[in-house]
Amino acid sequence: MTRTKRETGMRVVAMDDVSSWDEAVWAQPRGTIFSASGWGRYKARRGVRVERLTILDERGSLAGLAQAQIRRRGLVRQIHVQGGPLLTEAGERRGETVVRSLLGHLAPGPLDLMIVDFKQAESPGALLGVLATGFRPVAARRQHTLEVDLTAGLDAVLAGADPRWRKALRRAERNPALSARFLDDPAERLAAFDQFAAMYASLKARKGFRTGFDCAAYRDIAAGDPRQPILEVREDGVPCLVRLLHLGRERCTAFFTAATERAGLNGAAYLAVWRCVRRAAEDGCRVFDLGGIDPVGNRGVFDFKRGFTRHAAATGPVWIYGRSRLVTAAAGAVLAR
Repeated sequence: MTRTKRETGMRVVAMDDVSSWDEAVWAQPRGTIFSASGWGRYKARRGVRVERLTILDERGSLAGLAQAQIRRRGLVRQIHVQGGPLLTEAGERRGETVVRSLLGHLAPGPLDLMIVDFKQAESPGALLGVLATGFRPVAARRQHTLEVDLTAGLDAVLAGADPRWRKALRRAERNPALSARFLDDPAERLAAFDQFAAMYASLKARKGFRTGFDCAAYRDIAAGDPRQPILEVREDGVPCLVRLLHLGRERCTAFFTAATERAGLNGAAYLAVWRCVRRAAEDGCRVFDLGGIDPVGNRGVFDFKRGFTRHAAATGPVWIYGRSRLVTAAAGAVLAR
């Protein structure tokens, strides 16, 4: 579908070719898995309609990309854009125009809500775009993480960790029963993801927390995507921890981790973090993101991560847009919890 907006001169064109879409996403410095086709396939399996939209300027050059996740409940549509909108170099200079064109194409109705969650892929032009078109920021305590600056080198990274954290890492590295490696073989990656799913289900039962992540729907996507490294830690040959990462050009993020109770006793968690940091540096990333913190809801994980780095960073806000003040107020209250 193509729609021309007279007030902007730009066109919004759906891109159905998955390979071309991913090529365009990863050509952008801020491209992430959340704007790539795999995440769209995952969301589609969860019952969401996904539109991959390109925004073209007057000459037909690519100015931006947005993977819109659309869910309808009765008369209400929720439009969710994660990891974007991504702006090209040309689009960066016209961020407001790109976002306004996208809004014109999606045409939110009186009761509709549009949510933009950049997932740390925001750019100056994109931020100006959502601000200028009436999006409202919503921040929550959980929208924070801890980051590691890799540009100073691994020695400096390790020197910045708490001495007790370094001691625990050295003990884990000397433990002959522990082994850790990143998996490349497709069959091994699938098997490791199945281990992850079982551990994750057990972890949720032990800790009593809820999550919307559907392991079964994501299994083949994670296992088949080279931009999502999978680390497996074993003790005496038995898996005790599996960590999923995702890689961008400059940022590596700890996505999900699941472990047995043994991993809390044998040092596997320390070994996993350090191996992931080393992998991120080897892949040329400038930042390693430990994957989010919740000091109130999950103090133990927060203290563990804080022992490695104390560089806190915001991962939000999310941005919401609606024509109804009541709808946006209600959505803002829910998202800010």
